[in-house]
Amino acid sequence: MLTEIGNVEALFRYPVKSMAGEALEAADLGWHGIDGDRRLALRRVNERSGFPWLTASKLPDLVRFRTCRENGVPSDPPSHIRTPEGKELPVFGSELADEIGRRYGAPVEMMQWKHGIFDDACISVIASDTVREIGRLAGLSLDIRRFRPNIVVRLRQPTSFQEDGWLGGVLSFGENDDSPAITVTQRDLRCAMVNLDPDSAKPSPEVMKAIVRVNQNNAGVYGTVTRIGRLAVGQTLFLETGKTHG
Repeated sequence: MLTEIGNVEALFRYPVKSMAGEALEAADLGWHGIDGDRRLALRRVNERSGFPWLTASKLPDLVRFRTCRENGVPSDPPSHIRTPEGKELPVFGSELADEIGRRYGAPVEMMQWKHGIFDDACISVIASDTVREIGRLAGLSLDIRRFRPNIVVRLRQPTSFQEDGWLGGVLSFGENDDSPAITVTQRDLRCAMVNLDPDSAKPSPEVMKAIVRVNQNNAGVYGTVTRIGRLAVGQTLFLETGKTHG
């Protein structure tokens, strides 16, 4: 059964893992998520665990670093990173690695991966009503960027944490058979990054406490790509349930 559930309110990608994201009006959805999403990450040179990446949970200031492009073409990979102080440094230059390594207290290097570096899945989705409810419970007005979503949904029938009911279903961006789509695979178990203000990196622990209290620390969902295609702000979003997909 195909049910209209809302519209795409916003799209984001994060060229460098844990750094500031980019708001997009449209984006290509490929088999490994939104093109250009988390294709770069900082590796902790001395880390020998299975998760060597430097994230904002270890260096909150990372969320204040922003990507920029020498020619200004959004489809191109970022050429430079702008530090919180406004200095622009080449993505793969020693200056950037040294600057971030100094803040972190250990050496790092920038790595590039063709298919991206993701914690759990290549697409994350959250409804703006869920964010507003978390903010109400936390006593704060929350910027959606705290939650680092790829897709923000404006629900047709506003209900917080409605996303939990999408598990096992398929979200289709349009009602045609060839419309881009993702299969919802799991709830998004949150980490301390939701506590960080995206502009100042100032922590607000009450955000994660509210999510734990109201929804077992889950907010939003993850998905895998079922059909590739073009996403755009304003697209009508449908939920398909009761069908098995190969």
